Amino acid sequence: MKRKSIQKFGVCIFGASFLALSSPGVADDDLAAKSANPIASMISVPFEFSYDFGAKNGSAAIINVQPVVPVTIGEWNFISRPIIPMASVNGFIPGLPGNPSDPGDFNTSNGEFTGFGDINYSLFVSPVQSGSIIWGIGPSISLPTATFEELGTGKWSAGPTLVALTQPKPWTIGILARQIWSFAGEKDRSSVSQMVLQPFVNYALSEGWYLSTSPVVVSNWKAKSKNRWTVPLGGGVGRVFKLGSQPVNLRAEAYGNVVKPDGAPDWQMKFTFQFLFPRG
Repeated sequence: MKRKSIQKFGVCIFGASFLALSSPGVADDDLAAKSANPIASMISVPFEFSYDFGAKNGSAAIINVQPVVPVTIGEWNFISRPIIPMASVNGFIPGLPGNPSDPGDFNTSNGEFTGFGDINYSLFVSPVQSGSIIWGIGPSISLPTATFEELGTGKWSAGPTLVALTQPKPWTIGILARQIWSFAGEKDRSSVSQMVLQPFVNYALSEGWYLSTSPVVVSNWKAKSKNRWTVPLGGGVGRVFKLGSQPVNLRAEAYGNVVKPDGAPDWQMKFTFQFLFPRG
């Protein structure tokens, strides 16, 4: 997928978001609550388009396909959550959650690089019956699948991941965390030690509408202290409704990086189109 194709895909998602957020489609408030839970017991297929502005090497267009597939065995849910990134960048861009590389690994001169990034796979184990706190924990592994070194680490990395949340109506409040370390891969690439924290807060309105913030905070522990953290602030609005009989979730967000490594983007626009498949 070329850069223009990625950008056109993002424009399509933006257009669909605008039309759907203003449409009188059939809303579903119960599904809105479930869609706010990253380990809900339903299959979902989100397409997340983000566009980063202000990086030293130029802009970045990224599509993340993030299917969530739960399987129930006895009293436990096993939730698979792969993240499959496709990106187009103008040289290496630090601070992106899918690429904790050291810019010293390669020549960071400008040039367009379009292709796959490193695929991440997480498996959450969560009890079927939860109390006021819903939680899941499991392993996470990152595969060196990047088409170009500017889009990935060249390393196999793994570590633990967890999520915890509570849903007192009309709120959903929680956090998703992941820490990975490299254990194999290209010897001439820097080792990986990266933490990702994603706090999320949703406030349900009516007719499937909601307000949301879910910034992705990244720490690259191998970087110098001044370049270690990426901390965005912002949020957006979304709506869960049905197109015919198909439930979908649409969300539009904007974030500014208040703390960032040298050369990282200043801010980001994000649009998500998510198919929902409730079980039963």
